[in-house]
Amino acid sequence: MDQFKALVVKESDDNIVHGIEEITLDQLDEGNVLIKVAYSSLNYKDMLAVQPKGGVIRRYPMIPGIDLSGTVVTSEDDRFTEGQEVLITGYDLGVSHTGGLSEYARVNADWIIPLPEGLSLKDAMVYGTAGFTAAQSVYALEQHGLADNKDARVIITGATGGVGSVALQLLSKAGYTNLTALVRKDYQVEVAKNLGAHHIVFPDDLGDKRMLSRASYDFALDTVGGDVAATIIPQLADNGSISMCGNAAGVKLETNVLPFILRGVNILGINSVTETNERRLLLWDHLATDWNISSDALSNEITLDEVPSVLAKIKDGQHLGRTIVKF
Repeated sequence: MDQFKALVVKESDDNIVHGIEEITLDQLDEGNVLIKVAYSSLNYKDMLAVQPKGGVIRRYPMIPGIDLSGTVVTSEDDRFTEGQEVLITGYDLGVSHTGGLSEYARVNADWIIPLPEGLSLKDAMVYGTAGFTAAQSVYALEQHGLADNKDARVIITGATGGVGSVALQLLSKAGYTNLTALVRKDYQVEVAKNLGAHHIVFPDDLGDKRMLSRASYDFALDTVGGDVAATIIPQLADNGSISMCGNAAGVKLETNVLPFILRGVNILGINSVTETNERRLLLWDHLATDWNISSDALSNEITLDEVPSVLAKIKDGQHLGRTIVKF
């Protein structure tokens, strides 16, 4: 363990650069649990972490990676023991605390979730932050009426991306029978259908933004934000809800009050970073049992050396499903 590999992001001559380096434990941030990382995963946020002005990294140098699963090496906290299998998503990991794209990680014990029975370390990262966010989104919608109507008209945006692909599978596994996938490219159509979509729409099919439109959907699981979300909100039916967890289509939401005051539409904000441990345990239990789609998820496995090229694909919108990193 004298030296090990990690992806490191640095400032260099007023630019941001990243690459695989050999580092030591001294270069990891402080924490009371040391973990030998088995898997990490790549998320949209990890792509932003290596970009100039990406708005993710708080200081440099930094090891990105907002997810990890692995085995406890040493622990100063009685809740965790040597050899125990664990996972982490969110908190400050890979943002202001050295993260999961490293063969070892030293972390705060409060961030750690024991690996749920029924999941392997690989399964946990097939989900990762994207899958956990999808679970949060489905749960929020179900708490606001979706669970009462298996035939509800549900639209999923970014339906073949990291969050959207898992959300589509979770909803399909849960027995929802009227799922619409919003995709942007022709090759994504068959992918979305294989994930469980009953209908396919493209952005142009949604029409223009209006004050209030015909009620075409009962619920929306939005992963992209921007004009896509703004166009869907006026199309939600009475007492409908939209969960929102991403901003790939933009951070601005240009809408009006009519859907909210005339139809009682709800916006449900989803934040995977600061979720309570109680809710985390509940959702991870769902992902390990009745919502378990890990064996069928759209995913591929890479090595740490391949991470930079896959992050470039995510930036260019050429990425499907989930990518996990095996150490």
